[in-house]
Amino acid sequence: MGIRIFHHIGPLVTALALVAPAQAGEYAILTNGFRIHADRHEVEGARVRLYVGAGSTEFAASDIASFEQEEAAPVVVSAPVVPPPPVPVNKDMFTVAAEKLGLPVALVKSIVRAESNFQPNALSPKGAIGLMQLMPETARELGVDPHIPEQNVEAGTRYLRDLLIKYEGQEDQVARAIAAYNAGPAAVDKYKGVPPYLETQAYVRRVLRDYLKTEN
Repeated sequence: MGIRIFHHIGPLVTALALVAPAQAGEYAILTNGFRIHADRHEVEGARVRLYVGAGSTEFAASDIASFEQEEAAPVVVSAPVVPPPPVPVNKDMFTVAAEKLGLPVALVKSIVRAESNFQPNALSPKGAIGLMQLMPETARELGVDPHIPEQNVEAGTRYLRDLLIKYEGQEDQVARAIAAYNAGPAAVDKYKGVPPYLETQAYVRRVLRDYLKTEN
């Protein structure tokens, strides 16, 4: 029996009887017992053309005994993913951390509000974790598990305190510390103040506004 190839389809031509079904379609049953998987077929007079992907193979109609429809794989409909409920936050943890490290509770809470809006499971696209959005390397340096809210808050508060100490004596001490919390101390040191990044400048204004409103 003759086989005419319209498009090159590689190993399919040399092992037609061994072709495994790639998708729902049909099987051409040849008179010699071979089964050939195809997406579909067309009959043109005494010839039958089988389509597989971008290629096609032509047979004499007398070489094909019948066609069988391939059973489509069942469609599995996944249940919608329901996010876990937020972990209950012990509001006292902010007071405990702030008092332990000698910072105003309102300032700590303002940072938390800007960083995660009090969501303990918050995860940023850059990989920052938890309430105070600690980067994994920062958490390792501080020796804490950032996924544990209490440890996250204490470590973030400690880091904020260290930044305030770093910029002690500067007229814009608090603004610099807040900016460094957002953009890193290297950026603040480079520009000798709040760096000219729109995101960081907006962040500093938001934290200071919230802090002053809460304090008053």
